[in-house]
Amino acid sequence: MEPIPKHSITIGQLAAYAGVTIKTVRHYHERGLLAEPRRDASGYRRYTAEHAIELVKIRTLAEAGVPLARIRELLAADPDHFAAAIAEIDHDLQRRGEQIRRARERIAQLRAGDGLYVSQEVAAYLDLLTEIGVSERAVRAERDGWILLRSVSPQRAAVLIADKLDAIADPEFRAIYLAYDAAFGWPADDPRLAALAERAQRWLTKRHKGSQEPAPDLDPALAHLISSASGPSSPAWDRLAQIARRQKAS
Repeated sequence: MEPIPKHSITIGQLAAYAGVTIKTVRHYHERGLLAEPRRDASGYRRYTAEHAIELVKIRTLAEAGVPLARIRELLAADPDHFAAAIAEIDHDLQRRGEQIRRARERIAQLRAGDGLYVSQEVAAYLDLLTEIGVSERAVRAERDGWILLRSVSPQRAAVLIADKLDAIADPEFRAIYLAYDAAFGWPADDPRLAALAERAQRWLTKRHKGSQEPAPDLDPALAHLISSASGPSSPAWDRLAQIARRQKAS
């Protein structure tokens, strides 16, 4: 057995010289990056200058962003292989950096609440619904529908939100919207349902009168409120939908 080198150092000295912690040195041993030295008669590891140099190389590569899984490869690489591997790692770091940048932008948007999931126009629209007294349930239903619509068809979502913002500026539409929201809890045979459906149809007819574009089956705001709710419907809303279908057929 070869004797312990005269000018050997402890693991604590090694870690201090290389600018790492003792825990890091042990971790590199476990990963097979730094060879374990022989132990002295007391059972302590005794390191040499070669260990210190190797540890500095490992630390430098790790701090540069080289994955630990590739450090052993680079330590043994010839100049050409080393340069090619570094170029590949640099490209991967750039890609990860871009992912981190985008993630930070998304995290920053969390402060905007619904703005993280929907467009600014939709977020403003949802805020307006809350301001005019629409229930939290209905606003949540709208929001969830917009999240899905934006994912499936951003172009269609942009057209519909422009239509909704135009509609919600009309006091009559606001009143109809609030009535539909309140009708969620009405009995299915409530006589107010027929009157509400007729009122909505009159508003739609007036709004689209003279338009060159065909009127939708139901105004997007009302249709979205009824059919795109994330929660369950209600007997009254089912009844309103039936009346609307009859109005379309007549």
